[in-house]
Amino acid sequence: MFCRLYIEDEIAIGNTMELPPEQGHYLRSVMRLNQGDPVVLFNGKGGEYQGSIETLTKSSVSITIASFSEITREMPIAVHIVQAACRSEKIETVLQKATELGAASFSIVRSERSSLKLDGAKLNKRLERWQKIVIEASEQSERTRLPRVQWLNKLDDTPAQGLAFTLHTNTNTSWSEQRANIIRATDVTLAIGPEGGWSKRDIETLAHKNFQSLTFGPRIMRTETAAPALLAAIQSLLD
Repeated sequence: MFCRLYIEDEIAIGNTMELPPEQGHYLRSVMRLNQGDPVVLFNGKGGEYQGSIETLTKSSVSITIASFSEITREMPIAVHIVQAACRSEKIETVLQKATELGAASFSIVRSERSSLKLDGAKLNKRLERWQKIVIEASEQSERTRLPRVQWLNKLDDTPAQGLAFTLHTNTNTSWSEQRANIIRATDVTLAIGPEGGWSKRDIETLAHKNFQSLTFGPRIMRTETAAPALLAAIQSLLD
């Protein structure tokens, strides 16, 4: 199993690329690699590049790119997660696990029962941390595309891409009834409520955005459990 690293830059076969110091530290001190060892790079735009370590010192790390593989490990359905803002550690769990399970994008949104408020420098810092979690999960799970993370202050701004559902217990529409529709979809958006669930006003707002209420069984899941569980269930339908 090769070490995989995400970089933002364009990658070209035959080029030697300088990597940031923190990635050099990771290769040298965590992975214990040496000059000449293989490394896989990807920039989240599809496929991955095979290379080898050209230099690896405390002050410099570079990778020479040898070849490109147009491989994909993405789900055939783009599943977009709308996660109601909740405690930070719960959001981080959702981002990590749902990225590993194949989520295409994340929208973290304030709802009527959300306690988390972010703006300005605090928001930028949190978005940087969230994106770092997504990058690390993508590296580990061998994703070839990088999920996007955005923050929304208003539930009314929530995007409904493709077939859109909001998880809610008070509905007659069940998972089993929607499985065939999900399999045929190109995009699916799943809206997950905060601790305590969506409020009546939240449900009405999402309904105006073309979200259908959906129940996923008789048990109530924690907010950080729902998105990974639904992603795993969708993957099982596709397999």
